[in-house]
Formats: sequence, structure tokens, C-alpha cells
Amino acid sequence: MLKKKNFLILTILFLVLMAGCFFILDFYRYGSSPAYLSEKKKVFIVKKGQNTNSVTIELLKQGLIREPFKFKLLARIRGLNENIKAGEYLLSPSMTPASVIEKMIKGEVRLRRITVPEGFTIRQIASLINDAGLEQQDVFNRYATDPLLTRQMNIDADTFEGYLFPDTYYFSKGITSKKIISTMLKRFRSVFKTELKKRAQDIGLSVHEIVTLASIIEKETGKPFERPIISSVFHNRLKKKMRLESDPTVIYGISDFNGNITRKDLKRRTPYNTYRKRGLPLGPIANPGAEALKAALYPEDTDYLYFVSKRDSTHQFSTNIRDHNRAVRRYQLLRR
Repeated sequence: MLKKKNFLILTILFLVLMAGCFFILDFYRYGSSPAYLSEKKKVFIVKKGQNTNSVTIELLKQGLIREPFKFKLLARIRGLNENIKAGEYLLSPSMTPASVIEKMIKGEVRLRRITVPEGFTIRQIASLINDAGLEQQDVFNRYATDPLLTRQMNIDADTFEGYLFPDTYYFSKGITSKKIISTMLKRFRSVFKTELKKRAQDIGLSVHEIVTLASIIEKETGKPFERPIISSVFHNRLKKKMRLESDPTVIYGISDFNGNITRKDLKRRTPYNTYRKRGLPLGPIANPGAEALKAALYPEDTDYLYFVSKRDSTHQFSTNIRDHNRAVRRYQLLRR
């Protein structure tokens, strides 16, 4: 009788052990096998505060996993609930449940690419960010023109114009305007290093003045090779206490500019109108790139005081008003 009982217990234990082994093998197979064969990627959003249960339900609905019980068990073992990162994920049914969980734990979210061209203004950058679905345009504008935030980030100006460095950036959905600004500002500071600050000091200009001058050079330049020459014109004018008379500065100061600059516009009194104001405008009129910053710091050695567009993206430079007026007649008045 005892032998029969022992045999029965051993049989039950054996069956339990076999069932356990089968479950472990099946569970391992589940974690390392794709739900389906389709490799079509889907955008899957994990919201802040979302837990494993609700994520599992959504993954099942979108056909990204099978057998939700096993997925939740695997997620619990891997610690997903405590480590899940909110954001957008690119997932496909061909991914294994283990890789889906790993992706969410590591926070390998989908990144959106934005490329900021040299010479873009805050408003233009805000439009790019809005179009990328990262932040609303008016929200970004508000942060980028917040004087309290500029001081907090050690910028001695009322806006971040000039300091949002042109480059290609990758941001995830849900990023804040403040973080975007901080990233672009960090990039600016990585370019405007100590030796450039020293150079600004050597030529008697502050960092903010150099950035302002670089922004004007950026907006006036059609061909890259002309940047140092255009810079020399403005440096020469500043030394002689002449007005810079730059059209882009006038345009920046007109909130309702319609694309056609007039004599009336040139006479408007704004902090940016360098036809009326001597010296540099209130601040940058765009966000200059590295070459414009370099040109502002290292102008070419010339005697030029004037330039006019030749209508082919280049300019005719002159040392005196007589030659300049002749160039204006040749390239502007006669061609019209």
C-alpha cells in the first residue's frame, strides 16, 4: 500500500515536473517568437502613467502580440511595469514579445528629424517643429521669446533669436519646447568655443554683438564665399560710425511685412531699422550658422563700404558712393 502511495506521489511529481518543463519551454518559445510574419511597422504610443495591463490590451488590438496572459507574465518578469518609458514606438508584428518589452524598458522611442537651415528665424523654426508634430507653433514661440527663460539659460537677451543653432536634430514625441531650445543652445555653445569668445573680446565686441552681426551677414549672403567680404563692409561701417543700412534688419522689425520693402519701410523707427539706427540692431535677426559666425569674427581685409546685389546671388562691392551708385544703376535700375 505504501509502495503504491509512493509511486503515485512520484508519478504526480513527475507529471508536475514535466508540465513545468513544458510550460517553461513554451514560455521561452513565446518570448522569442514573432506574433505574426508581417514586418509592416506601426506607430505605438505609450502614454505617461500607462501600466502593463493597458499596454498589453492595446498591443493585442493592434495585432502586435498574441496570448496576452503570457505577455503580461513575461513583462512582469522583465520588470516592464516599473521601467516602462512613455513615447512613440515603431513596432511590427514580426518583433518578438521579448524585444517589444526590451524596447519599452530602454525607451527606444521613434525620433522625428528636423533640419534647421542657416538663417531661419525663431518663427520659421517654430513652424518646422509644429509640422514635425513635436510642439505647437505658438507654444514654441512663447518659450523662445521668454526673457525669464533666456536669463535662466544664461543668455543676455530677451529672446533666443540667434542662439538656436542651425543643424539636423532628432526629437521624440512629447519633448518640451524648453528641452528643444536647450538642445539647440547646447549645440550653439559647442560651436562658439572659448577661442571664439576671446576673438570677440580682442576685436571689441560682445558675444551677443557677434551673433547679431553674424545673423545680418547670414541674411545678406547669397554665395558662401562672400560672407567674409560682406562682414568686412559692416565692420568698416561700424568703425566709421556709418549706419549699416541693411534691408534684412528693416524687414525683421516689421511684423506684417508683405514681401515688398518700400521707402516707407526704410523710414520706420524700429529697434532693428539700421537705416535709422546707428550701430547694430537690438539683437540678432536670424539664427546664423558656423561660417557666418566665423565671418563676423574674421572679416576679410578690405576697404569696401557698399555692396549691391547683381541679381545672381552675388554682389558688387564698392569703396565709395560714386562707384556704388553706378553699380546700383547697372544691376538694379537698368535691369528693372
